[in-house]
Amino acid sequence: MITVFGEGRGFRVVWLLEEMGLPYRLRGVDLLAGVENDPEFLAINPAGFIPALQDGDVVMVESIAIMEYLIARHGPTPLAPAPNDPAFPAYQQFLHLGEAGLAGSMYFVSGARNIAPEGQRDNWSARQALDVFTTRLTLVTRQLKRSPFLAGEAFTAADISVGYALEMAKKNVGFEFGDLELAYLTRLRARDGYQRALATCHATRGWWQS
Repeated sequence: MITVFGEGRGFRVVWLLEEMGLPYRLRGVDLLAGVENDPEFLAINPAGFIPALQDGDVVMVESIAIMEYLIARHGPTPLAPAPNDPAFPAYQQFLHLGEAGLAGSMYFVSGARNIAPEGQRDNWSARQALDVFTTRLTLVTRQLKRSPFLAGEAFTAADISVGYALEMAKKNVGFEFGDLELAYLTRLRARDGYQRALATCHATRGWWQS
């Protein structure tokens, strides 16, 4: 049985598992309570961050690496174009942009806005991270002017990667998207896999609805 440890970016993993129709269980990790009080999780990932995945003897961390592992090990799946598919380069770019350029930057903005002391919520680093997010978002916007999804006409795991990052920006920071990005999010939210993932991820659903 595949076990996903933690929500947050683990939502990407759960969403992918739902889209692929793979059985799994979600094991919560309470970062606010302190991972030092969760020896079972620390045995899986001694670095103490989420998500992590256990699949038999395999342990993986980093959400995009986990997604690529699941697709390679438990595929094939139309969620990942083949290397000779014309959609493959865009798929690869946006799969990684969703974390490296978008969610990774928004993580620091979200921390500053929601956790930092009042006087540090608009610090230089948070503004720099927001600028990185905003400039990288132009690549998403340009692609959505060309096609309904980031790799073309079909939904792929790249949309899971970027879609989570956009949800994070909207829900955690109140980032204001244009009509194009909002229509894209509406398409993603309408998917059965997204809805099942959100129903499973209680903490994510509660945070986003608060």
